[in-house]
Amino acid sequence: MDKELIISVSDEEIQIALLEDKLLVELHKEKKNSHFAVGDVVIGRVRKIMPGLNAAFVDINDEKDGFMHYIDLGPQYLSFEKYLRQAMNGDASMRTLANFKIEPVFEKTGNLSNTLKVGQYVLTQIAKEPISTKGPKLSGDISFAGRYLVLCPFSNKISISQKIKSSEERSRLKRLIQSIRPDNFGLIVRTVAEGKSVAELDADLRLLMEKWDRMTSKLKTIKGPQMIESELGTTSALLRDVLTDDFNTIYCDNDAVCSELRNYLKTIAPEKIDIVKHYKMATPIFEQFGVQREIRRAFGRIVTIRSGIYLYVEHTEAMHVIDVNSGNHIKAGTGQEDTALEVNIESAKEIARQLRLRDMGGIVIIDFVDMVKAEHRRKLYEVMCEEMKKDKARHTILPLSKFGLMQITRQRVRPAIEVDVQEKCPFCDGTGTIKSSLVVVDEIESNLRYLASSQNEKSITIQTHPYIEAYLNKGWLRSQRRLWQHKYKLHLKISPAESLNLLEYKFFNSSGEQIVL
Repeated sequence: MDKELIISVSDEEIQIALLEDKLLVELHKEKKNSHFAVGDVVIGRVRKIMPGLNAAFVDINDEKDGFMHYIDLGPQYLSFEKYLRQAMNGDASMRTLANFKIEPVFEKTGNLSNTLKVGQYVLTQIAKEPISTKGPKLSGDISFAGRYLVLCPFSNKISISQKIKSSEERSRLKRLIQSIRPDNFGLIVRTVAEGKSVAELDADLRLLMEKWDRMTSKLKTIKGPQMIESELGTTSALLRDVLTDDFNTIYCDNDAVCSELRNYLKTIAPEKIDIVKHYKMATPIFEQFGVQREIRRAFGRIVTIRSGIYLYVEHTEAMHVIDVNSGNHIKAGTGQEDTALEVNIESAKEIARQLRLRDMGGIVIIDFVDMVKAEHRRKLYEVMCEEMKKDKARHTILPLSKFGLMQITRQRVRPAIEVDVQEKCPFCDGTGTIKSSLVVVDEIESNLRYLASSQNEKSITIQTHPYIEAYLNKGWLRSQRRLWQHKYKLHLKISPAESLNLLEYKFFNSSGEQIVL
């Protein structure tokens, strides 16, 4: 699988598109004025305790207070609290933790009002970014993620990713980690560490320990709520998590960000430093690589799949709802049940992509086309599970209910990405909105495919706005009209009609009669 990262930098934000085999599967946005990101370590001050919720609101020097529940304090809270108190008092021996006495594991059941006091300083980490009206969610269980390892202070436990299946490899990694692990620091071995040498693991561990050193030195001069250790920027963090051997190119239209990426690659994968390419063409980078077109197609309320199937996607405060419609899908099976299975399987693949692309978290309810046979329902569940294996976010998938609904819960750490795919109508001066002009050609082709394959039409005339007609006929031998004519084996004519608006089109058969779709 070929992977590419396309990075567009503007004055306000950085947009990052991840392509797998030229298909857009993830889109990330990083505001340049954003105060906090998931993974940032923050010193907060307890502002208010809510006994009824067994939670507290914590001042983190931001517009919204952070929220922390009792169970979010983490099993090592007592050690972190003791460490913070000693470090703020200037204890210089806090770097290695070799002589630090770890406190007992913090009880999961208890009362927050007996643990925290208003005005008390707490060492926290951003677990979820602000979503809607809610402030960031905080955690007292602090860890530092690297390329191959995750550093967990005040623990002596070594954990290996469950995705590493080989027992020999798991044993090898555990032996290597035991030889380099600092006292009173636990380590989690990530999946990408499989097959790596002790030198590579040790280099990653050193980078994580440098983070710990920087945080420790800042604690001595704390005078109020503030961020003391920042996670990597979205660009570098994404690169750290997705970089694999089949990752072949990174294109970026900003020289400074290119330099930052090259410097980061020097530390984690020096052999891949040459995959970073500075894009210098006049055409916007997202347009050049087809990302903008994919965004317009994929982020609307209605998502059309090329086979004619379409999805309705609705977002609410509590959940996301997706409805599957067969549309003009051409039946390939021997009956309605086989067609329903084919429609549902193709939809499941697109839905798995949509969850990653929009970063939809929380509860997702999917209404598939009804199927009667139990083996078909089981097959659909297996396909969805297989497709969701590509998703790094934690998730749970439940089998189809008797009503044909599938429920998915997906880790929610950031707001779902929303892209406005509507634009001002040129004929009403902005008093209404229409679908994006970028998708009109795709819609025409989808309907043309249906008419040629399902309705056996051999001669079709498409009447459309002169601008669209000029685009479809441009190039003569290599025009879009001739490509469609050859692809669908029919006689095709495109005629202009000034009476039609920009996104309006009509189909006519060989007798000149309009075909109503």
